[in-house]
Amino acid sequence: MKVNGVVISEEAISKEVEHHPAESLQYAVNKAAEALVIRELLLQKARAEGLGGDGDISSEDEETLISTLLDQQISTPKANESDCKAYFEANREKFKSPVLLEASHILLAAAPDDDEKQIEMKALAEELIATLKSQPEQFASLAQLHSACPSKDIGGSLGQLSKGSTVPEFEKVMFAAAEGLFDKPISSRYGYHVLRVDHRVEGEPLPFEAVEDKISHYLDHQVYRRAISQYIGILAGEAEIEGFDINAADSPLVQ
Repeated sequence: MKVNGVVISEEAISKEVEHHPAESLQYAVNKAAEALVIRELLLQKARAEGLGGDGDISSEDEETLISTLLDQQISTPKANESDCKAYFEANREKFKSPVLLEASHILLAAAPDDDEKQIEMKALAEELIATLKSQPEQFASLAQLHSACPSKDIGGSLGQLSKGSTVPEFEKVMFAAAEGLFDKPISSRYGYHVLRVDHRVEGEPLPFEAVEDKISHYLDHQVYRRAISQYIGILAGEAEIEGFDINAADSPLVQ
Protein backbone atom coordinates (compact mmCIF):
# COMPACT_ATOMS: atom_id res chain seq x y z
CA MET A 1 0.00 0.00 0.00
CA LYS A 2 1.37 3.44 -0.97
CA VAL A 3 0.43 7.08 -0.48
CA ASN A 4 2.15 9.32 -3.05
CA GLY A 5 4.92 6.73 -3.29
CA VAL A 6 5.37 6.31 0.48
CA VAL A 7 5.01 2.66 1.43
CA ILE A 8 2.78 1.60 4.33
CA SER A 9 4.00 -1.86 5.26
CA GLU A 10 1.99 -4.93 6.22
CA GLU A 11 3.85 -4.84 9.54
CA ALA A 12 2.58 -1.31 10.22
CA ILE A 13 -0.97 -2.38 9.41
CA SER A 14 -0.68 -5.40 11.72
CA LYS A 15 0.44 -3.15 14.59
CA GLU A 16 -2.34 -0.66 13.91
CA VAL A 17 -4.99 -3.42 13.99
CA GLU A 18 -4.57 -3.56 17.78
CA HIS A 19 -6.21 -0.12 17.98
CA HIS A 20 -9.27 -1.15 15.95
CA PRO A 21 -11.13 -3.95 17.77
CA ALA A 22 -13.91 -5.42 15.66
CA GLU A 23 -15.98 -8.58 15.33
CA SER A 24 -14.31 -9.32 11.99
CA LEU A 25 -10.53 -9.41 11.51
CA GLN A 26 -10.95 -8.20 7.93
CA TYR A 27 -12.95 -5.19 9.11
CA ALA A 28 -10.25 -4.38 11.68
CA VAL A 29 -7.55 -4.66 9.00
CA ASN A 30 -9.49 -2.33 6.70
CA LYS A 31 -9.95 0.23 9.47
CA ALA A 32 -6.26 0.02 10.36
CA ALA A 33 -5.26 0.55 6.73
CA GLU A 34 -7.65 3.49 6.44
CA ALA A 35 -6.24 5.10 9.58
CA LEU A 36 -2.67 4.78 8.32
CA VAL A 37 -3.55 6.20 4.91
CA ILE A 38 -5.24 9.19 6.53
CA ARG A 39 -2.31 9.69 8.88
CA GLU A 40 0.16 9.65 5.99
CA LEU A 41 -1.96 12.10 3.97
CA LEU A 42 -1.99 14.54 6.89
CA LEU A 43 1.72 14.18 7.61
CA GLN A 44 2.60 14.78 3.97
CA LYS A 45 0.38 17.87 3.88
CA ALA A 46 1.94 19.19 7.10
CA ARG A 47 5.43 18.84 5.63
CA ALA A 48 4.31 20.49 2.39
CA GLU A 49 3.03 23.42 4.45
CA GLY A 50 6.46 23.77 6.06
CA LEU A 51 5.33 22.69 9.51
CA GLY A 52 8.36 20.42 10.02
CA GLY A 53 8.55 16.70 10.55
CA ASP A 54 11.15 15.87 7.90
CA GLY A 55 12.74 12.46 8.39
CA ASP A 56 11.87 10.02 11.15
CA ILE A 57 9.98 11.52 14.07
CA SER A 58 8.27 9.99 17.07
CA SER A 59 4.58 9.12 17.17
CA GLU A 60 4.07 11.93 19.68
CA ASP A 61 5.70 14.43 17.33
CA GLU A 62 3.55 13.16 14.47
CA GLU A 63 0.43 13.77 16.55
CA THR A 64 1.61 17.30 17.32
CA LEU A 65 2.31 17.92 13.65
CA ILE A 66 -1.15 16.72 12.62
CA SER A 67 -2.83 18.79 15.34
CA THR A 68 -0.93 21.89 14.21
CA LEU A 69 -1.98 21.29 10.61
CA LEU A 70 -5.65 20.85 11.49
CA ASP A 71 -5.62 23.94 13.71
CA GLN A 72 -4.14 25.92 10.82
CA GLN A 73 -6.29 24.55 8.02
CA ILE A 74 -9.70 24.02 9.60
CA SER A 75 -11.92 26.73 10.99
CA THR A 76 -15.52 25.99 11.91
CA PRO A 77 -18.32 28.22 13.20
CA LYS A 78 -19.39 27.76 16.81
CA ALA A 79 -22.96 26.82 17.63
CA ASN A 80 -24.98 29.82 18.80
CA GLU A 81 -27.94 29.89 21.18
CA SER A 82 -30.41 29.59 18.31
CA ASP A 83 -28.66 26.45 17.01
CA CYS A 84 -28.68 24.92 20.48
CA LYS A 85 -32.35 25.70 21.06
CA ALA A 86 -33.32 24.19 17.72
CA TYR A 87 -31.47 20.97 18.58
CA PHE A 88 -33.02 20.96 22.06
CA GLU A 89 -36.56 21.30 20.70
CA ALA A 90 -36.01 18.54 18.15
CA ASN A 91 -34.51 16.14 20.69
CA ARG A 92 -36.33 16.81 23.97
CA GLU A 93 -36.55 13.10 24.78
CA LYS A 94 -32.76 13.00 25.17
CA PHE A 95 -32.70 15.60 27.91
CA LYS A 96 -34.17 14.14 31.05
CA SER A 97 -32.88 13.60 34.55
CA PRO A 98 -31.86 9.97 35.16
CA VAL A 99 -34.36 7.34 36.24
CA LEU A 100 -33.85 6.49 39.92
CA LEU A 101 -34.76 3.23 41.62
CA GLU A 102 -34.93 1.99 45.15
CA ALA A 103 -34.47 -1.77 45.00
CA SER A 104 -33.75 -4.82 47.13
CA HIS A 105 -32.28 -8.15 46.14
CA ILE A 106 -31.23 -11.56 47.33
CA LEU A 107 -27.95 -12.67 45.76
CA LEU A 108 -27.49 -16.41 45.38
CA ALA A 109 -23.81 -16.68 44.55
CA ALA A 110 -22.58 -19.02 41.81
CA ALA A 111 -19.39 -18.77 39.76
CA PRO A 112 -20.03 -18.54 35.99
CA ASP A 113 -18.01 -21.72 35.33
CA ASP A 114 -19.64 -23.78 38.10
CA ASP A 115 -22.51 -25.40 36.20
CA GLU A 116 -23.75 -27.46 39.14
CA LYS A 117 -23.91 -24.42 41.43
CA GLN A 118 -25.58 -22.37 38.71
CA ILE A 119 -28.38 -24.93 38.40
CA GLU A 120 -28.74 -25.17 42.18
CA MET A 121 -28.91 -21.40 42.72
CA LYS A 122 -31.36 -20.84 39.86
CA ALA A 123 -33.67 -23.46 41.35
CA LEU A 124 -33.38 -21.83 44.78
CA ALA A 125 -34.14 -18.41 43.29
CA GLU A 126 -37.29 -19.81 41.69
CA GLU A 127 -38.33 -21.30 45.05
CA LEU A 128 -37.79 -17.99 46.83
CA ILE A 129 -39.78 -16.09 44.22
CA ALA A 130 -42.66 -18.55 44.59
CA THR A 131 -42.58 -18.07 48.37
CA LEU A 132 -42.45 -14.29 48.10
CA LYS A 133 -45.43 -14.14 45.77
CA SER A 134 -47.60 -15.47 48.58
CA GLN A 135 -45.57 -14.10 51.51
CA PRO A 136 -44.01 -10.80 50.39
CA GLU A 137 -43.33 -9.79 53.99
CA GLN A 138 -40.68 -12.54 54.17
CA PHE A 139 -38.24 -10.75 51.82
CA ALA A 140 -35.99 -9.33 54.55
CA SER A 141 -35.75 -12.59 56.47
CA LEU A 142 -35.06 -14.60 53.31
CA ALA A 143 -32.37 -12.10 52.33
CA GLN A 144 -30.76 -12.49 55.75
CA LEU A 145 -30.86 -16.27 55.42
CA HIS A 146 -29.75 -16.76 51.81
CA SER A 147 -28.12 -13.64 50.31
CA ALA A 148 -24.37 -13.51 49.66
CA CYS A 149 -24.48 -9.70 49.47
CA PRO A 150 -23.69 -7.49 52.49
CA SER A 151 -27.08 -5.85 51.88
CA LYS A 152 -28.64 -8.89 53.57
CA ASP A 153 -28.10 -7.13 56.90
CA ILE A 154 -30.52 -4.38 55.86
CA GLY A 155 -33.18 -6.57 54.32
CA GLY A 156 -31.48 -6.83 50.95
CA SER A 157 -31.85 -3.10 50.30
CA LEU A 158 -29.54 -1.65 47.65
CA GLY A 159 -30.69 1.88 48.41
CA GLN A 160 -31.18 4.41 45.63
CA LEU A 161 -29.69 3.42 42.27
CA SER A 162 -29.08 5.20 38.98
CA LYS A 163 -27.79 3.65 35.77
CA GLY A 164 -24.15 2.65 36.10
CA SER A 165 -24.48 1.70 39.75
CA THR A 166 -24.26 -2.05 39.22
CA VAL A 167 -23.25 -4.66 36.65
CA PRO A 168 -24.86 -4.19 33.20
CA GLU A 169 -26.58 -7.57 32.98
CA PHE A 170 -28.40 -7.01 36.28
CA GLU A 171 -29.00 -3.32 35.67
CA LYS A 172 -30.62 -3.86 32.26
CA VAL A 173 -33.36 -6.04 33.74
CA MET A 174 -33.75 -3.95 36.89
CA PHE A 175 -34.35 -0.65 35.09
CA ALA A 176 -36.86 -2.26 32.73
CA ALA A 177 -38.81 -3.82 35.61
CA ALA A 178 -41.99 -2.45 37.15
CA GLU A 179 -42.32 -1.82 40.87
CA GLY A 180 -42.73 -4.95 42.95
CA LEU A 181 -41.28 -8.46 42.92
CA PHE A 182 -39.66 -9.47 39.62
CA ASP A 183 -41.08 -12.86 38.70
CA LYS A 184 -37.93 -14.52 37.32
CA PRO A 185 -34.38 -15.09 38.61
CA ILE A 186 -31.89 -12.64 37.09
CA SER A 187 -28.54 -14.09 36.02
CA SER A 188 -25.34 -12.07 36.45
CA ARG A 189 -21.62 -12.74 36.74
CA TYR A 190 -22.17 -13.18 40.48
CA GLY A 191 -24.91 -15.79 40.31
CA TYR A 192 -28.69 -15.32 40.50
CA HIS A 193 -30.66 -12.40 41.93
CA VAL A 194 -34.15 -12.27 43.34
CA LEU A 195 -35.20 -8.67 42.68
CA ARG A 196 -37.81 -6.38 44.18
CA VAL A 197 -38.17 -2.84 42.87
CA ASP A 198 -39.37 -0.84 45.85
CA HIS A 199 -39.79 2.56 44.21
CA ARG A 200 -39.24 4.02 40.76
CA VAL A 201 -38.81 7.70 39.92
CA GLU A 202 -39.00 8.43 36.20
CA GLY A 203 -36.66 10.98 34.66
CA GLU A 204 -37.98 14.53 34.48
CA PRO A 205 -37.51 16.84 31.47
CA LEU A 206 -34.53 19.14 31.94
CA PRO A 207 -34.73 22.86 31.11
CA PHE A 208 -32.73 24.21 28.18
CA GLU A 209 -30.43 26.18 30.51
CA ALA A 210 -29.29 22.96 32.19
CA VAL A 211 -28.12 21.37 28.94
CA GLU A 212 -27.14 24.33 26.73
CA ASP A 213 -23.40 23.87 27.27
CA LYS A 214 -23.61 20.15 26.58
CA ILE A 215 -25.55 20.74 23.35
CA SER A 216 -23.14 23.46 22.24
CA HIS A 217 -20.15 21.18 22.76
CA TYR A 218 -21.86 18.34 20.88
CA LEU A 219 -22.82 20.51 17.90
CA ASP A 220 -19.34 22.05 17.70
CA HIS A 221 -17.79 18.58 17.74
CA GLN A 222 -20.09 17.32 14.97
CA VAL A 223 -19.31 20.31 12.74
CA TYR A 224 -15.58 19.90 13.36
CA ARG A 225 -15.71 16.18 12.51
CA ARG A 226 -17.51 16.88 9.24
CA ALA A 227 -14.97 19.57 8.36
CA ILE A 228 -12.05 17.20 9.00
CA SER A 229 -13.72 14.48 6.95
CA GLN A 230 -14.20 16.88 4.03
CA TYR A 231 -10.60 18.10 4.33
CA ILE A 232 -9.24 14.55 4.24
CA GLY A 233 -11.49 13.82 1.26
CA ILE A 234 -9.85 16.71 -0.60
CA LEU A 235 -6.35 15.48 0.27
CA ALA A 236 -7.25 11.95 -0.83
CA GLY A 237 -8.64 13.25 -4.12
CA GLU A 238 -5.35 15.03 -4.85
CA ALA A 239 -3.17 12.07 -3.82
CA GLU A 240 -2.05 8.91 -5.56
CA ILE A 241 -3.11 6.07 -3.29
CA GLU A 242 -2.24 2.50 -4.25
CA GLY A 243 -3.60 -0.65 -2.66
CA PHE A 244 -6.49 0.95 -0.79
CA ASP A 245 -9.71 2.61 -1.95
CA ILE A 246 -10.39 5.30 0.60
CA ASN A 247 -13.63 6.24 -1.16
CA ALA A 248 -15.01 2.77 -0.38
CA ALA A 249 -14.67 3.22 3.40
CA ASP A 250 -17.96 2.34 5.09
CA SER A 251 -17.65 4.80 7.97
CA PRO A 252 -16.64 8.45 8.47
CA LEU A 253 -13.02 9.16 7.63
CA VAL A 254 -12.33 10.48 11.09
CA GLN A 255 -13.62 8.75 14.19
